[in-house]
Amino acid sequence: MRFRVSPLTSGGQSAVLLTSDGTRIEAEHLAARGVGRDLAIVVAHGFSGALERPAVRRAAGVLNRSGGVFTFSFRGHGRSGGHSTVGDREVLDLDAAVRWARRLGYARVAAVGFSMGASVVLRHAGAGPGAGLAPVDAVVSVSSPARWYYRGTAPMRRLHWVVTRPTGRLVSRFGLHTRINSAEWDPVPASPVESVPHIAPTPLLIVHGDRDTYFPLDHPRSLAEAAGEGGAELWIEPGFGHAENAADEKLLGRIGDWLTARVGVR
Repeated sequence: MRFRVSPLTSGGQSAVLLTSDGTRIEAEHLAARGVGRDLAIVVAHGFSGALERPAVRRAAGVLNRSGGVFTFSFRGHGRSGGHSTVGDREVLDLDAAVRWARRLGYARVAAVGFSMGASVVLRHAGAGPGAGLAPVDAVVSVSSPARWYYRGTAPMRRLHWVVTRPTGRLVSRFGLHTRINSAEWDPVPASPVESVPHIAPTPLLIVHGDRDTYFPLDHPRSLAEAAGEGGAELWIEPGFGHAENAADEKLLGRIGDWLTARVGVR
């Protein structure tokens, strides 16, 4: 795997990662501080996010108390190349970041995803060894959909308009700074609920808010049910909205504590 690495004045490292399908992905590493020096936490943002967005920066800063943190911008987002496929080819972007963490010497790597990124971490972890993806040691899904093509809420109907209509993709490009691939999925990738049964024995945490305006509570509950008995831990968070923009320091800190407890970091 090829990538370019240069130091940042912030004390982290920036990199351009090359995915297995040749897409260039911008990424950043914050070294572990104190406890968790052998744990890497790879953060996968939601649709229209990017590593420089304040919510992603905040999440990285809190999770950095529990280990090294890797943030990146999915294809079509931020300064990454390519076009967003809204959760399909993005598993290759996550995989490139996981491999970078392994190359830097981290013994354990966890993936924490939000919304679209949550669906990606579930699909990545549930793909199985035959998919050729780098394994992870723990998975946290925050505000993930359970199934594709959901249009049951107003925000999701707006998102489908953005993704499927030429005018919507134009709005996304200039208003959301997100470039979307116009091609339909072919084939349709495995959905999160289809992927979850294949994640065990890797520890899995599913986090969802009871005020999520995108995906109602049947989504996290169906994911937990699909994981099977003992296959996942489910947190339904009172008052929590959607994804990284709504995740406060307390919730992010609890996620970090869950990771360190599950993977046995030093």
